[in-house]
Amino acid sequence: MKGVLFVNLGSPDSTDPKDVKKYLDEFLMDERVIDVPYLLRAFLVKGIILNTRPKKSAAAYKKIWWDEGSPLIVLSERLQEKVQEQVSVPVALAMRYGNPSIESGLQELANKGVTEVLLVPLYPQFAMATTETILVLAEKIRLKKFPQMSFTELPAFYNHPDYVRVLSTSIADELKGKKWDYLLFSYHGVPERHIKKSDITKSHCQIDGQCCKTPSPAHQFCYRHQCYETTRQVVEFLGLKEGTYSTSFQSRLGRDPWLQPYTDATIESLAHKGIKNLAVVTPAFVSDCLETLEEIGMEGAEEFKEAGGNEFYTIPCLNDREDWIKVLARWVDQWALTPQEA
Repeated sequence: MKGVLFVNLGSPDSTDPKDVKKYLDEFLMDERVIDVPYLLRAFLVKGIILNTRPKKSAAAYKKIWWDEGSPLIVLSERLQEKVQEQVSVPVALAMRYGNPSIESGLQELANKGVTEVLLVPLYPQFAMATTETILVLAEKIRLKKFPQMSFTELPAFYNHPDYVRVLSTSIADELKGKKWDYLLFSYHGVPERHIKKSDITKSHCQIDGQCCKTPSPAHQFCYRHQCYETTRQVVEFLGLKEGTYSTSFQSRLGRDPWLQPYTDATIESLAHKGIKNLAVVTPAFVSDCLETLEEIGMEGAEEFKEAGGNEFYTIPCLNDREDWIKVLARWVDQWALTPQEA
């Protein structure tokens, strides 16, 4: 029997600093998030970050928390429930960090007799710290707890025509009737070394402005290329004029070089250049979360207006839009149909 497991990032169980600390511990101790030797990672995370960051992060979560709970969890649950209504195979939900866990999601499917699982990391672009860590942990759990199961992985869908169409339509819908001068595509940031570590050719990725435009097998796992390609295809779909859009990266941590240009600096720079009405879309996420609601929707808006801007529009993630639900349901159905049934 076939079934589907959607996997998103995750969230603390509450805005209590203790829950936030527990979540950050699991998140930051992931070797694919902070990819340094274990002892150094433990020193940085447990010895430094977890002594200061939980209270600050808890305060940020409180700003965006809903009555029903974490926006990311609530929106992911709505997505799972709506897709389930449109497909005939069981659909479960899990988070890479926090609850519900990947193990609990697989157990839910196993209890329904599922032996073939379509793993769907809810990230359009592939990255070590997102898609890869989900697939690695899921396989580890499968081997240990569910050896009777087999996995099929949904590839990164950053350039899939269905995704590009739905993302583009969501942007157009949100900006309809609004006066805007510039559209910023803000993607979650990763350290530059992650890009080079993911380069299967071991030589293509130079992060020099040209490698992402030059065809290469490395692009299959290159987060930077996939972000720029998402932007390019959406720009083409919407017919945006040169000079009215750009791409940036947010949420950097530590002193190592991360992907640039940085979103916060870009927002401030655009205001200083005379952009008065700015719209920001966050295509690295399919569900609104702390990074979209607080970092962009609140901090970004404040930075823009303090630098001289007027209107700041945050374009929601795809969340549980009906056209996005239909796309996911169609992808599930295409996988679930065996050749004999097709």
